[in-house]
Amino acid sequence: MENSDVRHVTDSRVLAALAHPLRRRLMDVLKVHGPSTVGLLAERTGQAPANVSHHLKVLAAAELVDEAPELARDRRERWWRLRSRAVRWSNADFDADPAARAVADAATSLNLDRHVALVRAWHAAADEAHAAWGEGPFSTDRWLHLTPEELAELGREVTELFARWAERPVPDDGRRREPVFLFAHGVPGQP
Repeated sequence: MENSDVRHVTDSRVLAALAHPLRRRLMDVLKVHGPSTVGLLAERTGQAPANVSHHLKVLAAAELVDEAPELARDRRERWWRLRSRAVRWSNADFDADPAARAVADAATSLNLDRHVALVRAWHAAADEAHAAWGEGPFSTDRWLHLTPEELAELGREVTELFARWAERPVPDDGRRREPVFLFAHGVPGQP
């Protein structure tokens, strides 16, 4: 089941825009914090506002982000928001063109690097951060024997589970909730 707020990318130019570490991070910040100004994005990423502005323009040209002028308090303030909550692609969609496939491979590699970097950053964090989260953080892996169709079904189930948690109404119980990064990969492999 495809979420209508998930953009399926089939244009290698869009993947080329995604295949940059800062642009990938800017999209994550917008996903976690919602619409933001260039200044807020610069502050949250530790980048110069001019650099952030440049990369937002690249993302806008790829139709990944939009300006949100209705949020501005004056003409100088520029707000930005994601066009879709998420993007997905299949490298197989780019098999007919070797250059496009190279872009898709690079985007996939960068995406995996980003995932692993976030997990490594958590493990490198101070013990106080770990103590505050108790047994919450986890990792899991399994070796399964599946057909391609069964792997696709499992992928849909995992994606639906993640979506259910991501889209649930956040309880108004006075408890502080922090952004939590969660990812799963299911790929054929040999031990």
